[in-house]
Amino acid sequence: MHSAGRPHDDPAGDVVRWASFSCLLVPVVLVVYGTSFGGAAVATLGLVAVTAACRAMLRYSEKAERAAPVLAEDRIPRGGRRRHSRTGSGSGGRGCHTSGGISLED
Repeated sequence: MHSAGRPHDDPAGDVVRWASFSCLLVPVVLVVYGTSFGGAAVATLGLVAVTAACRAMLRYSEKAERAAPVLAEDRIPRGGRRRHSRTGSGSGGRGCHTSGGISLED
């Protein structure tokens, strides 16, 4: 159980639990207020489908977030980061382009 002073460890799980609760509560409320059982069943199926899709996207997002630091480490060259000097826009250095997109070397 979660204590009142401690933040939740699984916010996506909390969202899915509340959505599941809504999937159970909404059809009951619809039937109490006069909607047919068929209409309530269709609404329930729609809510279940949306909840399942949202759960899948949340879990995918969590996996991607956990994998992001690992991917960032893979991109850094083994020798560490290298600094590249850049020439100013008016220096006329090699590879500098004019406004027409033509290199000064052309």
